[in-house]
Amino acid sequence: MTYELRQEGNIMKTVEESLARILDFVTPLGVEKIPLTECLHRVLAEDAYSTRHIPPRDNSAMDGYAVKYRDLRNASPESPAVLCSVEEIPAGSSPGKRIGAGEAARIMTGAPVPNGADAVIKIEDVDVEDDRVRCFTPVEEGENVRKRGEDVIEGEAVIAAGTYIQPAHMGMLAATGHALVSVYKRPLVAIIATGDEIIDIDGDPSSEKIISSNSYSLYGQIIEVGGIPLPLGIARDTKKDLMSHFAMAKERAQVVISSGGVSMGDYDLVQDVLMELGARVEFETVAQRPGKPFTFATTETIPFFGLPGNPVSTMISFEQYVRPALRKMTGHKMLFRRTVRAVLDENITKKSDLTYFIRGKASWRDGSFTVVTTGEQGSGILKSMVLANVIIVLPRGMTHARRGDEVTVQLIDNSILSAAAPGYLAAWPWKGSSS
Repeated sequence: MTYELRQEGNIMKTVEESLARILDFVTPLGVEKIPLTECLHRVLAEDAYSTRHIPPRDNSAMDGYAVKYRDLRNASPESPAVLCSVEEIPAGSSPGKRIGAGEAARIMTGAPVPNGADAVIKIEDVDVEDDRVRCFTPVEEGENVRKRGEDVIEGEAVIAAGTYIQPAHMGMLAATGHALVSVYKRPLVAIIATGDEIIDIDGDPSSEKIISSNSYSLYGQIIEVGGIPLPLGIARDTKKDLMSHFAMAKERAQVVISSGGVSMGDYDLVQDVLMELGARVEFETVAQRPGKPFTFATTETIPFFGLPGNPVSTMISFEQYVRPALRKMTGHKMLFRRTVRAVLDENITKKSDLTYFIRGKASWRDGSFTVVTTGEQGSGILKSMVLANVIIVLPRGMTHARRGDEVTVQLIDNSILSAAAPGYLAAWPWKGSSS
């Protein structure tokens, strides 16, 4: 169902419709092959198959002696089996002899098991004098032997496409012979801060202007989600300067993000500039708080995200729309933050026609998550984001949420899950959510 609300002559989209339009437009950027050492936290683009057996042949799981298990059937501390040691096999070398009845070979962990041997007795279970090996315990056939292909067989699919590569995956890719890895490309994301009222962090501290914190929070958010930030500085509130910055972004980046200049003021010119550059404005407002003034525009291939200028509105809008879009572009299967249900520990009132994204602090208490707001929720209160570990989502249609009500919260910080009961986490449906 499509929901459209009239707002000052423009169509105001719901959160759901806005997100659907954005995700319908963006697609994965494509695939590149990169060195294995550079693939951490990238998304695998193709199934990875093993080029070899692991281990490549039977090898020893212990330091000890390779033996025929039948020779040790009756071994005991009182009546040890006595074998003759015929060679020593260090790790990385090849056996030179076949083990016959009554024979053994000194073997190190990881060394190939010689032909004729079918078990390894641990070094602590023997006593050695010259080439005589006294064995004090029996062993089972195959004991302390890693079989050829026990871990991976040649041709086996070891890591599926779409996997977010972690250190263990890198180890497997190395072990199975992948020096180069096919991953989804990372988008180059232009950042443009707009406004005559802002300066960069090294600007004149005595001026009445404010530091462009959005440039830096967006930079961090882009890196966190796997994009490559391209800061293009501050565009002043003139059509000429805005046109220059957006034209540069359009030429150099795959995604363009701006902050400010998308409301209804005389100097809010971003939509006009985008249209002059040939972009189609898909929508200009979203039924949400914070972040109602939010422009999404497109050319044939480039998405433009015109985020509001207030710092919290910028970060929340990125979280709800840009983050899942960038995750889709980088090949992720799970686009969204994990969500849990939490018991509200205070009363909240809201407008019924808007979705509210409220900064909250959640904790595990008495068998469930409990959440409170982080205090003042103004769209310029950066502290409300700094203190938050969740975003409380109150959907359209609600006018209030009371203490004791269960609400949905998006996890900004997954570490709070460590306090939850194991049974709670095991039962939770994580499908479709991301880390």
